[in-house]
Parts: sequence; C-alpha cells; structure tokens
Amino acid sequence: MCGIIGYSGHRPAVPVCMEGLKRLEYRGYDSAGLAFVQGRELHVVKTAGRVADLDKALLAEGNVLSATTAIAHTRWATHGVPNTVNAHPHLDTGGKIALNHNGIMENFQAVREELRGLGYTFVSETDTEVLVNLISHGLDQTGSMLKALSYALSRAEGTYAVVVIHRDHPGLVWGARKASPLVFGLGTGENFLASDVPAFLPYTKRVVFLDDGELVQMNASSYKIMRVSDLSSVDKPLQTIAWDLQSAQKGGNKHFMLKEIFEQPRVITDCLTGRLDRAAGTIRLPELDTLPVPERLHIVACGTSSHAGLWGKYLIESWARLPVSVDIASEFRYRDPIIGKNDLVLALSQSGETLDTLEGLRVAREKGATVLGLCNVLGSTIAREADHVIYTQAGPEISVASTKAMCSQLVLLTLLALSWGRAKGTLAEDTASRAIAGLTELPKVLEEALPAMRRTALDLSRRYAEAASFLYLGRGPYFPLALEGALKLKEISYIHAEGFAAGEMKHGPIALIDPKFPTFALAPDDGLLPKVKSNLLEVQARGGRIIALTHEGTDLHVDHPWYVPKIWGPLNTFVMLPALQLFAYEMADYLGKDVDQPRNLAKSVTVE
Repeated sequence: MCGIIGYSGHRPAVPVCMEGLKRLEYRGYDSAGLAFVQGRELHVVKTAGRVADLDKALLAEGNVLSATTAIAHTRWATHGVPNTVNAHPHLDTGGKIALNHNGIMENFQAVREELRGLGYTFVSETDTEVLVNLISHGLDQTGSMLKALSYALSRAEGTYAVVVIHRDHPGLVWGARKASPLVFGLGTGENFLASDVPAFLPYTKRVVFLDDGELVQMNASSYKIMRVSDLSSVDKPLQTIAWDLQSAQKGGNKHFMLKEIFEQPRVITDCLTGRLDRAAGTIRLPELDTLPVPERLHIVACGTSSHAGLWGKYLIESWARLPVSVDIASEFRYRDPIIGKNDLVLALSQSGETLDTLEGLRVAREKGATVLGLCNVLGSTIAREADHVIYTQAGPEISVASTKAMCSQLVLLTLLALSWGRAKGTLAEDTASRAIAGLTELPKVLEEALPAMRRTALDLSRRYAEAASFLYLGRGPYFPLALEGALKLKEISYIHAEGFAAGEMKHGPIALIDPKFPTFALAPDDGLLPKVKSNLLEVQARGGRIIALTHEGTDLHVDHPWYVPKIWGPLNTFVMLPALQLFAYEMADYLGKDVDQPRNLAKSVTVE
C-alpha cells in the first residue's frame, strides 16, 4: 500500500529518493517522509500530504546534498490517521534507527505494552513505531543490526516490507519483506531498494526480486541477501527489466490513466506477439505446454481482475466447455473451497502482489491444486509462487484505476479459451478462425476509434456531471463490463454507481429509477439485444435517462446512444471497455478529482 525507496551510493541521496518517491506516489499519498545520515547525524523530515509537500518541507532543512544514504516513504494509512506524527520514517526511542514500513504488524499492541514496560516511549499511533523500537530492543540484546532485524522481524506477526538505516552505520541500508513487495536494484557504485522498479529505473535495470522471509544488507558497492530467520546466505539471480522509464511516464498526457487507456491497442499487440499467428491460424502458449486441460477452473481475483475473470468465465465455458467458478479472493481464502485433483486455480492480479489473491493461491496449493498465475509484473510474488505463470506484458500501469491491465487480462483469457477449446475439440473451427482474425485486426480498429470515443465521453460527462448515482446494466459477457464501468466511475469521480445484470433490474434496482438517476446500458448488436431493449423500456417508463453503448442499426430510442465500431462476437468487449473507462475519466477530470490518485485507494492492495 505504501511506496518505499532506499539508496546508498555516490550521488546525493535525498534528490534520488525524492525522484523515486514521485514515481511511487501511486502507491500512497496521504503523507510522506525521508531520513538520511549527514554529518554523523540522523535527520528526519516528514509531512502530511503529498510528496510535493515534502519537497517544500525539505527547503527548510538547508543543505542536504552531502548525504549519500537515505530512505524515503509515501504512505497509504493503515494504523493512525494521516498526519505528520504518523508519517514515516519512524525513529526508535533513542533516535538512532529510522524505519520505513509497508504492511501491518498485527501484534503491535501487545508488543508496544511490552516495550513500554522496558522504558520505550511512543509518540505515534502506528504499528511501525513499535517495530522500530523492537529492532532497537533487539540491538541492545545482541549488539548486531542483522541479529536485531532477525529478532524483531521474526517476532512481528503480519506483513511487511521495511527499509532501515542507523545513525552509527552511515552507508548501510537494510531491507526485508514478507507479503509486501520489495525489489533490490544493482547499480554501479550505488544500490537501491524500492517497492517497485520505476523508483530507480533511471539508474539501473538490473534487479533482484526478494522473496518472503529474505533480508538484504547493502552499501554503495556491495550487497548480501540472507534469510530473516537465521541470517544464512541466499543466492538470488539478477534479472534485467525490459521496459524503460519513458514507459512509466505520462508522455504528454494530462494523466497516467488517459495515457494508459490510449495504450490499449499497443497492449493488445504486445499480448498477442509470439502467441498468435493469423496466417497459420495457431495459438501458442508455451506456458501451458506441460499443463493438461483442467477438468474445472477456479478463477481467484479482486476488483477489476475479478471482473476480467467473470468475463473470461463466459468465454471459457462457451468455447472450451470447461466449468468455471469465479471467486473474490478475500472470500475464497476464508471459506473451504472444494477443489478436485484435476482442477486448476487461476490467480489473476495486475501487480502479482495482491494479498488476498496471493493468500487464495496459497490456500489452493495447500489443497493440492495446480496454480496458474496470470499477472503483469515480472518476478512478483504470485509469479514466483504459482506452478505456472503467464505474463500479460501490459507494461507499467501507474494510475490507481486499472485500464490497460484489464485489457491485457481479457486478451490472455481469450487465448486460454481458444487454446483449451481446440485441445478439447469443443470449439468450432469457424469460431476459432474468426476469433483469431478479429484479434489480429483489433489493435488497428481500436487505435482509429479511440479519439472519437474520447470526444463522445467528454460530451456525455458534461451532460451527466450533476448525477449523484448511476446504474450500469449489461447481459451475458457485458454484465462484467457493467460491473467494471460502475467501479471505474465511483473510484475516480466519487459518483455512486452500481452494476447489475440487466435481467436483475426488476428484482430491486428498478425502485431507484427516476429522472435524476441515469442508466448506462451496454447494448451491443448481439442475440441478447431484444432483452436489453425490454429492460431499457422499463427504465424509460419510470422517467430514467439512458446512455446506451451500442452499434449503428440497433434502433435504440434512448437519450444518448453512443455508437462504437462493431467487430466480431465477444471481441466487441475490447471496444466497449475503453469507452467505459473514458466516460469515467472525463467525468472525474471535469469534476476536478485527482484521477491518478483517488482518495483512500492505492494501486497494489498488499494488506487486508
């Protein structure tokens, strides 16, 4: 939930960490802080608000450019309200150790009382201040920072990614992780730790992805990775990141979200490259070469990824005749799911770090299931813990509201449906051929359609900006899109919105319809269109205004028909999805909301 960076090297550390924080601010933005060692003193500067507010606070600190070791943090609050006192870094009672922390220490209250009895004092409401004092206590007992970290982290229950510095050890930075992401970056005469690669991407593409229960000690010229439990050495492979910093910047767009919506044609191309050959009519997913077609598929995901999974259910069941269940991960992990020995669990996550999905994966493995991870981030925890992994190759997604990541998930789910359908002999060859042709043509169709779609979204957002609530309706595979459209609108514009299967409207939601409660309908020209028309007549009979995302020739008499290009079958989803995203984006931008960093939300949900 929070953004962390640590640096030791030959450059001024404070500017390096501040640059990194700005690239990590999508992970949290209610407070920010920085600690650095300069002149044998440990300096801490922190503030409520954004990283820009921390920049202003640093001006009062005077010259900070001689420090070559620093840690910094941008916070999404879990314990304690967002204010300067609760902002990270936190110091131990003696003021010698500074700690940044992403995660939750579940037993912090009991440990705090124990430490109070030993003379430690606390000024914040946070679990992090308890953890840094526990490290301090361990140091008093052992005389070694490594042993102190092993002691404290072994006692801390819950999740963490931490970076630590000590006043009396200038140049050294320690980091460790358990269920929260932390990446080591190997530079030349400098080394980095961060929650995500973009924080240090201008300086190095060589990385080591830390696993749970691992601890790293680094300075400017060396590093060592150990196990937290016993400080034994761990050999870890270096990996090279393929994408560059430009991929993680706005590229002239007002917001990352807008940039990422318009990147979807390229994302589709990248997802298909090497996996689909139109001329040969083949689909190649080498990740599945050793994986038999399952008897049943369980999709486990959260938020937007769960909507993608629900959409995939329609396609996989139709084409591969494979029974599919879709579980919200936070429910799956706390019930006792029935999983057969020939079943497959598909863990779906953009970041590969979503805690509930990760814990669902672990539940599935405990039950003996095979797990296939589908995620976007190389070396993420889900990618490492799954038995098999498919990368969506969407590139970095910075905006909190997911757009191109869902698009890439839908592409891979389509390929899975095609691959399994052919393997089982349940997919008509004509359907497979049309799907392959449609996927190949899709990037060009979408590229040409997006500018006009944005203009329509801009116009409609002005017409409906006074709405306090929205109802989204869809049938079949467009029901998951209705859920996603409603989610996008409420998470970035703060307009209440609910998505429903259109046939369910008469079972309750229709009671809300009035002239001030508009409906956004997904009404493609398909076999379910007559049913959708009937539902919309029921809305109109009660005075409700309607936006209908549809195709030319559907003869829908609604307030605002929104025509998008018609392509083959379920692939129309890939045109309708960005329309929903653009409507939410333009609404939020018009209302003056912080599109990329909506209140109370963070990009990667790594705590319960």
